Amino acid sequence: MAENEHNELPVSELDEETLFIVSQTFKALSDPTRLRILHLLFQGEHSVNEIAEKLSLLQSTVSHQLRFLKNLRLVKFRREGTTLFYTHDDEHVIDLLKKSIEHASHH
Repeated sequence: MAENEHNELPVSELDEETLFIVSQTFKALSDPTRLRILHLLFQGEHSVNEIAEKLSLLQSTVSHQLRFLKNLRLVKFRREGTTLFYTHDDEHVIDLLKKSIEHASHH
């Protein structure tokens, strides 16, 4: 890519799919409950029941939020018997969230 005289990358338009995914990712990260769930999943794999217990949330609330996060490919799961175990699924988003937490912690 050529640079202009201000050492900036050339401006290019974002395609509709990229715009949608980025806006949905920020929407996901704008919800305190989803942030708490993602933060817990940074620390390791957890079942829906463990997440609900550790965060004092209803299992139905956790399931609903995990479905939202899974649709954006921010979390993934594996099944063991009848139990689903969730982990985070996107290092880029995890890095973004960690940097945001660090930023908020240094106010």
